[in-house]
Amino acid sequence: MEAGIVGLPNVGKSTLFNALTCSKAAQSANYPFCTIEPNEGIVSVPDSRLERITKFIPPQKVIPAALKLVDIAGIVKGASEGQGLGNKFLSHIREVDAILQVVRCFEDPDVVHVAGDVNPLVDIETIEMELMLADMQTLDNSLPKAERAARTGDKEAKLRVDVIKKCTAHLATDQPLRKLEADENETKIIRSFGLMTAKPVLYVANVDENDLLGEGPLVKQLQDFATKVGAEVVPVCAKLEAELAELDPADRAEMLESVGLKEPALALLARATYRTLGQQSYFTAGEKEVRAWTIPVGATAPQAAGVIHTDFEKGFIRAEIYTLADLEQYKTEKDIRAAGKLRVEGKTYIMQDGDICHFLVNS
Repeated sequence: MEAGIVGLPNVGKSTLFNALTCSKAAQSANYPFCTIEPNEGIVSVPDSRLERITKFIPPQKVIPAALKLVDIAGIVKGASEGQGLGNKFLSHIREVDAILQVVRCFEDPDVVHVAGDVNPLVDIETIEMELMLADMQTLDNSLPKAERAARTGDKEAKLRVDVIKKCTAHLATDQPLRKLEADENETKIIRSFGLMTAKPVLYVANVDENDLLGEGPLVKQLQDFATKVGAEVVPVCAKLEAELAELDPADRAEMLESVGLKEPALALLARATYRTLGQQSYFTAGEKEVRAWTIPVGATAPQAAGVIHTDFEKGFIRAEIYTLADLEQYKTEKDIRAAGKLRVEGKTYIMQDGDICHFLVNS
């Protein structure tokens, strides 16, 4: 799963991306289009449950869940019509599964705001409008081909025409497609177009070092807006996080303590991104490794096994599952089994976040 980091120029996107991916490259200069190609990186999803498991099952290595992040160049008003670097970068957003929109929530006369004034809601409106206009173009361009195919009597093509028209009418109300009610078949077609406003969004409030918890008025505006649209907001000081990313663990812990934080804000952001993508983790635990595996919320046990290897889904027989609470109470898998707490689940079992599993499969 991929998340694209977007925003207006000079809101701290690349600084945030470098910190998230622990990049030690020099920070980008204060110019609107310093990101020319989308940078890609992998970020671990911090999960304290991994450490808790290893207290009872010491492994040779620990492997956390991971997310792929894409740093996309700043979008400006008129991007859908080719302004700035235009559609070149809008196309990159079509390829990701969720959008992390970095919103500037700090004042700094040395960092020029592309629109002149710092206003989180205006920034969001600018980005959203450009994405909606680009989606309208995509739909308009797709309609003639779909209509030609529909005239042959193709039922799938007819449905595509209906979906295109439904999406176009919705966008005409200035509402993003993530608010559109659609059934499973319609949703599948919408995804095939890579429509950007249909993707879930997470707002990242880039704050200054005097407002690390995001309690200032600019963040409050953003939080009120996000609550109305059913999105999350994570306050992050990209400048501080970039400095933390450069430190070794001991110095990082000392710096966090000095500013009153228990963990880097990037840890909160990674977990929020995971939720926004509709993902959850299950664990496998043994002497070789303790590992978090990423699955969609609602995945079945065979689908979860298939994440390890596609053959495991085909040959799935059953899953043996226990919880972290079971492990902390009984200390070993042997004692969990003896206490009757090791559950045997079949093909219809819906995986729960944090399940610890063994899969039995046909070889």
